[in-house]
Amino acid sequence: MSSTHKAVRHDVMRAGNLAVVLGEIDRSGPLSRAALAERTGLTKTTVSKLVGDLIDGGMVVETGAVRDGERGRPGVAVRIHGGRVAALGLEVNIDYLAGCVVDLTRTVRLRRRLPADNRTAPPAEVLTRLGELGTALVREAAALGLAVTGAQLAIPGPIDPASAVVHHAPNLGWRDVPVADLLDVPVPVRVDNEANLAALGELWFGAGTALGDFLHVSGEIGIGAGVVVGGRLFRGAHGFAGEFGHVVVVPDGVPCHCGGRGCLERYAGQDVLLGAAPDLATLLDRLATGDPAATAACRSAGEALGVALTSAVHLLDPDTIVLGGVFAPLFAWLSKPVADAMASRLRRMRGTAVPNLIASQVGPDAATLGAAGSVIMRVIADPAAFLAETLSA
Repeated sequence: MSSTHKAVRHDVMRAGNLAVVLGEIDRSGPLSRAALAERTGLTKTTVSKLVGDLIDGGMVVETGAVRDGERGRPGVAVRIHGGRVAALGLEVNIDYLAGCVVDLTRTVRLRRRLPADNRTAPPAEVLTRLGELGTALVREAAALGLAVTGAQLAIPGPIDPASAVVHHAPNLGWRDVPVADLLDVPVPVRVDNEANLAALGELWFGAGTALGDFLHVSGEIGIGAGVVVGGRLFRGAHGFAGEFGHVVVVPDGVPCHCGGRGCLERYAGQDVLLGAAPDLATLLDRLATGDPAATAACRSAGEALGVALTSAVHLLDPDTIVLGGVFAPLFAWLSKPVADAMASRLRRMRGTAVPNLIASQVGPDAATLGAAGSVIMRVIADPAAFLAETLSA
């Protein structure tokens, strides 16, 4: 074997071992080097070298002494370090732009949300404003000592992840928009569907950490869903799974922006719910006082949502359904009509096997958190790539 082949093989092995060690610290830390060697099956010498590389790269840090057993001197534990590596999560939604910076411990360090009517502005203008927001967050992160290694953008519509082209986002009015070409931020950017990233946000930052298989429903002006199976996102054959807002609940009903009729979002979306109030805060105030129009709006939306979720339950059989976005603060008024609509349709066939219905623990920040979390998970899965970028910078 040539020296070049040996070097390549060594680099590949080192990259894999770095991922194994960092992943174990992320899952189970703080851990001593001896404990890491025992858990990973690597030699203590190899683990010490890998841990040293991760410390130099700012990905882990030594913490207090820890005793691994009854005998011997206590070891020095290492844990994930939150003071160096960070990720940027961005979101374009119909009525706002948002961004957050999350460090490697999954702690949110910066968060911004800007109201905007993105239905009336050209895509290039929207993405220019988002680029300014993202660039400002990267600079603010640098002032905190954080190096933002990458960004992920959430968009409310089907995305081609390979090309980062938004083929059709009906509520934005976007068709075949090359997002990556129009968005200017000082770090590499990937693009994904808002509902998918919201489900991942719930998985990594909210209730999903304690759940098995769950369906996350994002209630905004549009309605999307993310399906998590065995701790992993289900995307479908072409990456378009989860366009829940366009499930038909009223055949030949109200026309929808997608070109169809009777879609769920025309009966349970944010615009419908806010028909009883000018904004969400006012709607919540009116609901708290028992306002009949506000209560009726939630009941009607909940019933439509329950009808759509019935089909989703028959098809997917999730353990739990998480209501996110604007549905989370409205959960107290939506949950009963949703549950009643599902139960009346499901119990005859399924008995008591009706999914648990809960409110999102991360609410409106789910998509930006999922976006930033996706970058963090890529770093954890391939720390060698980050270390190589750091050395070449």
